[in-house]
Amino acid sequence: MKIISLFDGHASGKVALDRAGIEVETYYASEIDKYAMKVANHNHPDIIQLGDVTKIAFSDFDVDLIMGGSPCTSFSFSGKMQGFDGESKLFWEFVRAVEEANPKYFFLENVKMKKEWQDIISGALGVKPILVNSALVSAQNRERLYWTNIPNFVMPEDKGILLKDILEDGTDGWGLAQRGRKNDDGRYEQVFELNGARKSNCITTTNKDSLVFLPFTEEPYNEKYQSCKPILYTSDKFRTLRANAGSRTRGIGICNEGGWWRKLTVTECERLQTLPDGYTSAVSPTQAYKMLGNGWTVDVIVEFFKNLK
Repeated sequence: MKIISLFDGHASGKVALDRAGIEVETYYASEIDKYAMKVANHNHPDIIQLGDVTKIAFSDFDVDLIMGGSPCTSFSFSGKMQGFDGESKLFWEFVRAVEEANPKYFFLENVKMKKEWQDIISGALGVKPILVNSALVSAQNRERLYWTNIPNFVMPEDKGILLKDILEDGTDGWGLAQRGRKNDDGRYEQVFELNGARKSNCITTTNKDSLVFLPFTEEPYNEKYQSCKPILYTSDKFRTLRANAGSRTRGIGICNEGGWWRKLTVTECERLQTLPDGYTSAVSPTQAYKMLGNGWTVDVIVEFFKNLK
């Protein structure tokens, strides 16, 4: 099978194809981020890099599948909500690629978004999206929309994977958790609690609010912190994991039953995205966190790709 991959810089789609048992004859990739390309080439030396998507003549290619996750930044509810006027306008490059190359199959991933934008994408591709939560196949709560003409998708059963199942042994850096407090502009910082028996939420690439992690407890939600988002004491899923892990209060954190917490390691984030351990080892942790936040949950994609023929 011949593939063109767009906007999947570190080639997690290639991992999904391999796991699905799809034999890949040629794998083209369009990416401009040098760090993502370094990871892709390190893990898959046979990838053919095509460069900037806006400069590719897709009519020159005979391929079976075009796949991609076009930029979500201006579709996301946590972003500036610019829609097709922002970076997410690169979706139209995906449409152009499909129209020019006319592959047998296409596959597009993106975030949950305003219905009017979702409907525009559906109209352009001629299919409605399928909503899948990565929590079914991983320890991460990550809802994403998938537009594809690959047939016979079946929603995977919940594997029951929790955060405790993907933690590394022997890690250090645990520190005392802190309770909610006002930040410099008078707003309460977000307050969360998490331990290894709970789900994480999405790995994302930005962090607008400080994160403060509470010790694990079954106590009712404290009204003193009602300005903060509710603490999910009874849930098995955590809120959004952030890829900006530069400090204890502005990063990706976990808290154990003893009231100690630390950042998630890069390996643990790779596991949340169901990538192999060490997959992003070719780049710095800062770049690894960023691209993992931008990436796909591989085992979700496998459920689609195993129906390729």
